[in-house]
Amino acid sequence: MTLQLDADSADFFEQQRLKHFPPAINHVGAHLTLFHKLPAGEFKTILKIAGEACGNTSPFDMTVSGLMKLGRGVAYRIESERLLELRAALAERFRPWLIKQDRERFRPHVTIQNKVSPPQASALYDHLSADFEPFTARAEGLQFWFYEGGRNRSGRYRPGTWAPAGAMAFQ
Repeated sequence: MTLQLDADSADFFEQQRLKHFPPAINHVGAHLTLFHKLPAGEFKTILKIAGEACGNTSPFDMTVSGLMKLGRGVAYRIESERLLELRAALAERFRPWLIKQDRERFRPHVTIQNKVSPPQASALYDHLSADFEPFTARAEGLQFWFYEGGRNRSGRYRPGTWAPAGAMAFQ
């Protein structure tokens, strides 16, 4: 599950990702992940819970406050109390299904570079930070994705793709 951003912000992050993410492994567009993995078998229930949350949430502004070092990549840091509250409320409802990664502290961000050498990531961080000025992005809803791929029948990993499974707008 990802956060749906306004078109201008989504385009900005996508252009940054296309420019800085290694093309050979850039299998998904720029996104702000809310949950990395939820059970497909519970999709109807997940949609019901998400629909309730969207019905009680109006679009809201968030601050893109700076850049984050990811060790082998760079991301834009997102700050918003409303986002933290929304994500916490959803996490409470999804608690039985959350994987370890989704139970950890939520640090909202949009990754634009990953899986490069630490010096390369540090150089991009320094370059983008030099003239960075905070700006506003708008949260407009939730997006849902299905992962198609992964391990084949022989157990060998093959890169998969993310297919859109729907979206809901905040009211």
